[in-house]
Amino acid sequence: MGLQDKKDIFSFIMINLLLTSIVSGSTDTLTSSIPLKDGDTIISSRGLFELGFFSPGNSKNRYIGIWYKSIPAKTVVWVANRETPVIDNSGMLKITNPGVLTITNDKNTVIWSSNSSKAAPNPIAQLLDSGNLVVRDKNDNINFVWQSFDYPGDTLLPGMKMGKDLVTGRESYITSWKNDDDPSTGEYIFGCDVTGYPHQVIRKGQVLQYRGEPWNGIDFGGISVLPQNAIFKFDMVFNEHEVLYTYKMFNSSMISRLTMNHSGVAQRWVWADQVKDWIVYFSIPAVDGCDLVCGAYGTCAINSFPKCGCVDKFVPKYQNEWNGANWSKGCVRKRALNCKTDGFVKHANIKLPDLQYTMFYKNVTLAQCEKLCLKNCSCVAYANILKTGGTGCMLWMGDLVDIQEGPSYSSVLYIRMAFSDLGLFTKMYKHEGFD
Repeated sequence: MGLQDKKDIFSFIMINLLLTSIVSGSTDTLTSSIPLKDGDTIISSRGLFELGFFSPGNSKNRYIGIWYKSIPAKTVVWVANRETPVIDNSGMLKITNPGVLTITNDKNTVIWSSNSSKAAPNPIAQLLDSGNLVVRDKNDNINFVWQSFDYPGDTLLPGMKMGKDLVTGRESYITSWKNDDDPSTGEYIFGCDVTGYPHQVIRKGQVLQYRGEPWNGIDFGGISVLPQNAIFKFDMVFNEHEVLYTYKMFNSSMISRLTMNHSGVAQRWVWADQVKDWIVYFSIPAVDGCDLVCGAYGTCAINSFPKCGCVDKFVPKYQNEWNGANWSKGCVRKRALNCKTDGFVKHANIKLPDLQYTMFYKNVTLAQCEKLCLKNCSCVAYANILKTGGTGCMLWMGDLVDIQEGPSYSSVLYIRMAFSDLGLFTKMYKHEGFD
């Protein structure tokens, strides 16, 4: 056997080893020289996530997806071509110069491609142990040309972000699948609304279905009943350029994900290895149906019947409709405000009202907040919404909507009332002019 024959055999062996490693999923990287075919997968370096073609539910359509490698039931956390499936097994995922991922069909037609304004001289695609699929130059481990974490589907993984770029206006949120067989964009979104102050919302199209409490510096108060610190930690970036919410796991060995399903429910899941199944840690909206039902100045109490009542010193706007369990028109004051002699009544264990018509002052104490509200005749309530530092003044300028009360809520709201509706101590306090 000649030297050239040995070289040819060595080259043949090396090529086959490379092909075998890709087919068996022993690599976490896709290069421009070898596409990923249907049936092949790549696996993150520690074997946490796997990427390849799959068919959801009873569908025969093929999609590029990412799922947990170590979990028996395939749990897909991201889909590339969710709007444009491959209709057979001819699909291929390629990385092309200058760093664009493409999915092609049997006619070599590009049915999906990644969006990027950046370029990489020697592009590769790599599946990280976070579940993030990144495109980068093979000699640069830090700067990504493109990443799947910037384009969430129906799942928010630790390290993913949702919120709004205040410079470009671009929003990131998770969206439901249409159904279990179709991962294309469904009706529901779960995201971070920046109106008033950052808070979580669920919308069906443009219609609000659920509204959480504002970010209080530690978490979102509307789910304060949860022992968040036992499993994960919230984080919020909030400045003049962006508002971004993310979370991380305290214990990296624990597996958790946040999903938006096609029934309109956002759920936090935790993998229980003991029973080999996903456990629902919390769901929103809650099954009690207390969200957005009681109208202006109505309060919803989970354990009350009927569940809707009026804020103290308010009465139903239309008593007959209220008696018939039509609470949508809400409540009105018994006595009108006159601005000059008004005061405030404290309401504890409250879910703070809708933030559409509010003003926020960051470095203002509770006492200063009261004075700001009292001086503004349009201000109907105030609260300190930040748990860190004792400041963070929110003023409400319109009707108070979507109030809930119960032990799971920790917020305190001060509602403006006519002088004759104030308690005795409050009247004395105001009359004597105490600060």
